Amino acid sequence: MRLDLAANYGEERLPRYTSYPTAPHFSPSIGADTYARWLAELPSAASASLYLHVPFCREMCWYCGCHTQIARRDELIAAYQRTLLREIGEVAKTIGRRIKVEHIHFGGGTPTIMAPEAFAELMAAMRHSFFVLPSAEIAVEIDPRTLTSEMVEAMRLSGVNRASLGVQSFDPIVQRAINRMQSYEQTASVVDMLRHAGIAGINFDLIYGLPHQTVASCLDTVRRSLKLAPDRFSVFGYAHVPAFKRHQRMINENHLPDGLGRHDQACAIANALKEAGYVQIGLDHFARPGDAMAVAFEDRTLRRNFQGYTTDKGEVLLGFGASAIGHLPQGYVQNEVQIGAYAENVTSGRLATAKGYGLTDDDRLRADIIERIMCEFSADLGDICARHGAEAEAMLQSASRLKPLISDGVVRLDGDRIAVANDSRFLVRSVAAAFDAHLDPGKQLHSRAV
Repeated sequence: MRLDLAANYGEERLPRYTSYPTAPHFSPSIGADTYARWLAELPSAASASLYLHVPFCREMCWYCGCHTQIARRDELIAAYQRTLLREIGEVAKTIGRRIKVEHIHFGGGTPTIMAPEAFAELMAAMRHSFFVLPSAEIAVEIDPRTLTSEMVEAMRLSGVNRASLGVQSFDPIVQRAINRMQSYEQTASVVDMLRHAGIAGINFDLIYGLPHQTVASCLDTVRRSLKLAPDRFSVFGYAHVPAFKRHQRMINENHLPDGLGRHDQACAIANALKEAGYVQIGLDHFARPGDAMAVAFEDRTLRRNFQGYTTDKGEVLLGFGASAIGHLPQGYVQNEVQIGAYAENVTSGRLATAKGYGLTDDDRLRADIIERIMCEFSADLGDICARHGAEAEAMLQSASRLKPLISDGVVRLDGDRIAVANDSRFLVRSVAAAFDAHLDPGKQLHSRAV
C-alpha cells in the first residue's frame, strides 16, 4: 500500500455500497402503503429472492455490527417465528400470485437459533406462498458454537444447499477480546455434519482489524481454514462504530490495528487464499475456480446486494423480519428495526415497512456505475450511460471526487472507461464514492475506507 494514498484516503468513512443510495438515506415517507403498491405492480415475469432476518443470538459478539439481541428464552424466538409466518403470508397476498424465487437467504443474528421444526415450518410456508425453483440456492448463516445435529437434519429436509459459517479468527487471544470463543474442532465438526447431510456449499466468514490481531494470527486462521476446504471465503474489515453499536465499547480501541496494520492483514489473507488457488472476487470475496461466484466474476455477471457479492441476477429482493431491507424496481424498503414495533405491525395485518427510498432515473444510473466498479474494479461509462439515456461526459464532469483519484494514480481513465489501478484496489470504495450524489463526508456512519 502506498503510504501517501493511505494517508489521503484511508481514514475517510465510506459506505460498503451494498445498495445505492445507501440505507442512511431511507425516509419514513416510504411506508407500508407504498410497499403494497410496489408489490402489486411487480411484472408478471418477475422473479424474486427472499431474505429472512432472525435477530437473536445466545450471546453478544462484541465486534458485531448486525441488528440482533440476546435471547435467553426460546418463547421469544418462537413468537418471532410465528410473526415471520404471518408476514410471509401478507406479502404473498399483496403480490397476488406465487412469484418465482431463485434465492433464499437466512441471516441474523443466528438463524439456526430457531427450533428445527420452526425452521422447517418457515421453509414450508415459503414454498407454499412462493414458487421456489428446484434450482434455487437456499443459504443459512451459522454460528458453529450452537448448531445441533437436529437443526442440520431440518436444513437437509428443507432443501438448504449452502451454509455460511462465522469463523472470524481462530486465535484464542483475539477470540477473548471479542467475546467469541470458538475452537477449530467445533468448526471442523460442523463442516463435517453439513457435508454428511449433503449441504455441499460451505462459506467461511473471516474478519481482519480485530483487537490483538496480527498478520501472523490472520495467516494461522487461513491455514487452519484451508484444511476444511470451504468453497468460498468472505473477508471483512472490522468496522468499529461504538457510537452506533454500544456493545463495541467493550473492545479496547488501543488494541486495534491502525490503517496500515489493517491493510497488511487484508493483503496477507488475500495472498494466502490466492496462493491456495482461490479466485479473488471484488473487494472481499474468494471462491474456488468453477464455483458459481467465480464463474459470475469471470463472465462479468457478478452482482452486489445487502448480502455482499452474489450470483443473484434478480431485481426483486423481498425482506422479512425486523430491520430487513427489500429491493424492488421502484426502490428500497426497510422493516421496523425494533422487534416489538415490527411484530405489532404484522400481527395487526399490516406490512411492517418503516422507511424506504424511491429510486430516480439518476439513482439507477449511478447504482449501475457503482455496482460495476465494486464488482469489476472498472466501468464502461459510455455503455452504462447510453443504456440510461445519459451522457458519459456529463457524468464524469459531475464526479469531482474522481479528479484527485486520477491524479494520484488510483484510477485510470481511457476515453469513457474508468479502471481502478491494480495496486489501488483497496480504495475501490473511494472510487465508487466519486459517483455517489448523496454522500455526506461529514457523517461518521460508515467504516474506514482502509
